[in-house]
Amino acid sequence: MTYSYDTEELAARAAAGDEEALDALLRDIQPDVVRRCGRFLPFREDAEEAAQDVLLQVSRNIRRFEGRSKFSTWLYTIVTNCARQKYRELKRRASEHPLPDTDTSGPDPRTTSVIAGSRLDLLDALERLERDSPHLVAPLVYRDICQMDYAEIAERTGIPVGTVKSRLHHARKQIRPWLLGERP
Repeated sequence: MTYSYDTEELAARAAAGDEEALDALLRDIQPDVVRRCGRFLPFREDAEEAAQDVLLQVSRNIRRFEGRSKFSTWLYTIVTNCARQKYRELKRRASEHPLPDTDTSGPDPRTTSVIAGSRLDLLDALERLERDSPHLVAPLVYRDICQMDYAEIAERTGIPVGTVKSRLHHARKQIRPWLLGERP
């Protein structure tokens, strides 16, 4: 998610209270936010809902953006949190109201789509990692999903680059068996 100088400037102006800049910023980032949410969620409708949550959070919290980091770095956190929250909500709703076991329930994305299934497996692994080792989640998400560089991750998390790399290594090592279906 690399934004132009104009987007960074729009974010700074919006943070300072410029409503027109905020409107322009939201229009500018919307397609990319949907795409980023789609990296987490296998169904476009769910990604679009999460993206709307992201845009709402940006508009509500833009004044908290201080410009000490790039706007894209600040936005990554919101995208990650909203997409993961949408997944938790969908999972909770599915467990509370399971679909009947009929042909109309639809196919399981884990068995019909490698991409959708791997996203769901990754989200499950992230939830499990968050329970077991919460300090490892952010470096993994920022590097492997958001594709941030190490310096940005260090800046965003407030930990040294070496610690980021170490936590990333441990996170990958911990979730690998879960993603491959092996026993840990």
